[in-house]
Amino acid sequence: MLRIVSYNIHKCRGLDQRVRPARIAQVLRGLDADVIALQEVICGHGTDELEQARYIASHIGGYNFVFGENRKVGEAGYGNAVLSRLKILSAENYDLTAGDREKRGCLRADIELPGGQVLHLFNAHLGTGYMERRRQAHKLVHESALRNPRFAGKRVVLGDFNEWSRGLVTELLSAHLQTVDLRPHFQRLPSYPTILPFMHLDHIYFDPIVELKHFAMDRRRLAMIASDHLPLIADFDVKAV
Repeated sequence: MLRIVSYNIHKCRGLDQRVRPARIAQVLRGLDADVIALQEVICGHGTDELEQARYIASHIGGYNFVFGENRKVGEAGYGNAVLSRLKILSAENYDLTAGDREKRGCLRADIELPGGQVLHLFNAHLGTGYMERRRQAHKLVHESALRNPRFAGKRVVLGDFNEWSRGLVTELLSAHLQTVDLRPHFQRLPSYPTILPFMHLDHIYFDPIVELKHFAMDRRRLAMIASDHLPLIADFDVKAV
């Protein structure tokens, strides 16, 4: 079984407006994930607040990590990160920026699974504008990224898609991949914001060979304060080919 978590950590700034990487690490330690996809991560040098990816990776049990920078916040990088206790073979960051909107991206990490199989995980954070997301959706499913034949078969695409109703992002990704249907799992579907959620912005898509066995959201008190998003938790059985 392979446990994957997707979590927008909001620069480690909680609902109390305090920046606490240690609190995010505490949330993640309790989830016991094999692979973790983080969005809104600061990765710089100096304090724990500026070295969030490195700090979290080292404080949840010595995970490896890769970081995809999309823009700068001061002198530090800002983007997505993938943490894994399995070997990360390679990684690539795709520029999904649409026009003059805020720079956005998708970080692909190739994870070596037990038995030598490779999982291609795409960690995306899309924009808030309707037309912006439409352009980003086409970039994401382009032959150079998601539809590259080299990645066919074992793909998981997840992150903060900023799409709270069925739009082009959902339609394009659903045409190529399966998705988590949250209705059987929760009476309240949304994952954002944490305290009184009314939007479901975070999604997980996957190839059929990556069979979903269990799905949950972390609704512990700490998780509801640590960020403005809730962590998504998916357990997969990756079939051998």
